[in-house]
Amino acid sequence: MIRRLIVVAAFALGVCAQVRAHDVSSTPITWNREISRIFYDRCASCHRPNGTSFSLMTYPDVQPRAVAIRDAVLSRRMPPWGAVKGFGDFRNDQALTAEQIELITDWIQDDTPKGNNPRMLPPLPKFADAPVAQVPTDHIRVADTLTLKTPLVLDGLLPERAADGTQIVAVRPNGRVEPLLWLYEYDDRHQHPFLLRKPLTLEAGTIIRGVKPPDSVLLLPATSSGTR
Repeated sequence: MIRRLIVVAAFALGVCAQVRAHDVSSTPITWNREISRIFYDRCASCHRPNGTSFSLMTYPDVQPRAVAIRDAVLSRRMPPWGAVKGFGDFRNDQALTAEQIELITDWIQDDTPKGNNPRMLPPLPKFADAPVAQVPTDHIRVADTLTLKTPLVLDGLLPERAADGTQIVAVRPNGRVEPLLWLYEYDDRHQHPFLLRKPLTLEAGTIIRGVKPPDSVLLLPATSSGTR
């Protein structure tokens, strides 16, 4: 009898778990709840009234462009971060996460529901003038394969001119390869630094590879206040 009760209880718990899982998975993704928050955080700094591109601040702005947005998001052309995720780790990474991409594509696949409760919308973001990037005076310019003559604590990289697909690595004296930066859809007309999540100490004799003339990339030392 006890064994039978245990089996029945386990079956009941399994059914409840399935019902709860179904309820969660069937909850629609909406503009008011999930999607607006992603767009406000990752897109609106450029895509807004008086911004550098067309507005994506409201549902009527976004909904007619849904297919184009899906294509740009899946190809990682937007937001224009300019580097392949996972090849280097950057604290100022503005690219969408895999989870955010999935939310956006699922929402578009579900015919872009707006949501019934406008109170779910987050507050509109506030914008400040973007600070002008200051290039530290003690940077190291890499225009070809470069061997470090002295140790370097690397805080980040700033591509001045670089071809799409450029892969920059550091080869330590012991042969270990450190991935630094893999450029993808980077527009050097809008230069920005790629700041490492943790400064990387490179020994003298480390070889920086991947930059080919006439391109150039700046190595930003961690000691520079301009990269903080």
